[in-house]
Amino acid sequence: MPPRIPGVQRLGTFSLCLRPAVKPSTPSLLPITQTASLSQKEKKRLAKQDPYRWAQMQQRKAAHVKRRGEIEAIRETQLGDPIRGLPTPFIESLSSAGQAPLSKPPLDEDGNPLDEPHELPTSPHVLNNLIHKAELDFAIENAYTLTRPLPSDLVPTGSEEYEKQVRLHEQHHAKAVEALERITHIDNGSAKDRLHANIRRCVETFGRHETDLVLRAKALSRGQEREERPVRGGPDTGSSEVQIAILTTKIQALANELERGRGYKDKVGKRDLRLMLHRRQRLLRYMDRKERGSDRWKHMIETLGLSPATWKEQITT
Repeated sequence: MPPRIPGVQRLGTFSLCLRPAVKPSTPSLLPITQTASLSQKEKKRLAKQDPYRWAQMQQRKAAHVKRRGEIEAIRETQLGDPIRGLPTPFIESLSSAGQAPLSKPPLDEDGNPLDEPHELPTSPHVLNNLIHKAELDFAIENAYTLTRPLPSDLVPTGSEEYEKQVRLHEQHHAKAVEALERITHIDNGSAKDRLHANIRRCVETFGRHETDLVLRAKALSRGQEREERPVRGGPDTGSSEVQIAILTTKIQALANELERGRGYKDKVGKRDLRLMLHRRQRLLRYMDRKERGSDRWKHMIETLGLSPATWKEQITT
């Protein structure tokens, strides 16, 4: 311990403690810079002492905040929505199951369209009750042939009675055709019928039994040989892009239902939506690892409007 020296007796209890002096810090040769964070008292003092410099600081800060907001807005736009992604013509055509040739632009308060309608991909051959247009046409033609009146000895060809039967048959056939077209049209079906029709469209658009004939295969590494695979015997429903497209269709339909009425209280629907989002995210990460940069990947991303938020970010919806 350092020695203690007693003080003068009349000053009461007083003693001195001799400690070694603290070594002063080495002076820095760098210029003194103003810190970014200032206290409220320091801000008031600076604004009062140098108003011109304070105004410049506020102007730079406002420009910085504005530019940062613009960058964040661009980043959020490019990142997209983890549920809906980016709007594309194929996604817009899901609401009509590929029956509407033009899109429906948003309307203002007076009911005037804000944008010009654009063309959408259509699938007129997809009908309700899982019927194809060619099947319906063949059934109508076969029914017309079977129900057409035949001439006989009592009613020969060219007679007035035969012509009357033919005209009556034509009227009945036209009514039957109109009834069949109304029954099989997607617009007269339910939301479940439109979902089934959209799933069929996804299989036709992204199935490898169709895309392998159009899209190029992924480039191989040096020294790697391409394996010859057998020709697919039917519609492809198990490829990753087909499953992703079907999940996207179901996600869009469920998200639309949750936004209507009291859908915000549907906890079971929200849980189902979250499960489908995470399942699609796993498939997209697999495709990102296996097919990144290939024509299959580009075709799927551009058609479905899948943004990076659908497979890169954490989904907490």
